Amino acid sequence: MSAPEVRTVLTDGDLTVVGQIVHASNATLVCDAELDSVTIRCVYKPVRGERPLWDFPDGTLAGREVASYLISEALGWDVIPITVLRDGPFGPGMVQQWIETRDPNDDPSGRMDLIDLCPIDEVPDGWLPILRARDMDGTDVALVHADDPRLRRMAVLDVVLNNADRKGGHALEGLDGGVYGVDHGICLHRENKLRTVLWGWAGRAVDRELLTDLDKLARRLDGEFGNVLRAYITGAEIAALRARITALLEKPVMPRPLGDRRIPWPAF
Repeated sequence: MSAPEVRTVLTDGDLTVVGQIVHASNATLVCDAELDSVTIRCVYKPVRGERPLWDFPDGTLAGREVASYLISEALGWDVIPITVLRDGPFGPGMVQQWIETRDPNDDPSGRMDLIDLCPIDEVPDGWLPILRARDMDGTDVALVHADDPRLRRMAVLDVVLNNADRKGGHALEGLDGGVYGVDHGICLHRENKLRTVLWGWAGRAVDRELLTDLDKLARRLDGEFGNVLRAYITGAEIAALRARITALLEKPVMPRPLGDRRIPWPAF
């Protein structure tokens, strides 16, 4: 199905709850959206199930998820699955297309995930070490992620969104070959809150083609697209978004972590 067709089903289809993601911080329901005999699996996060956050007092987490998707879409990067704001069985909330991923239990190759842990002296070629830690058994391990251009684009988007919660489990490798980011409820704050496991490219230059897309987005923020975002985030947050893009364009280098809280916790 085309993206507009998927969006129509997510926006107008009947939502039926089929399960719940119980380990999520906020109410997160798995649903089927059905319209004209077409069914799409999706995630539904009702606003009434959000836990208040003192440092994100404006708007809703659902609105920030939608704004993050719209920014990804405007860039043409397709990092975030199609996301809409609509009414559902438990009131207004965010509805996002479900991403089908491989089941590690069905993969005998034992290949690593895009973001994973490995023994500190066995970091494979093509993976970038982020930090050292100990696992539940007390074994020294390294947190690593793949040196993958699909993941690198996500890392740039996180800088733009000021993502405070890029955990390992929030980067999904779809069966369609895409790499998708989910859970963007605590993004787009005015103050620097970047916390991510994708620090492998810190200090490296941003790809030229990505900068071209960012320049186009910055210009759109002064027009109708900026007005669209105001339905979900504040004017001050849009100004901060523009400032982050401008800073990347003027100094096209991935930032280095600041302070002690460089990654979200837990990391997965």
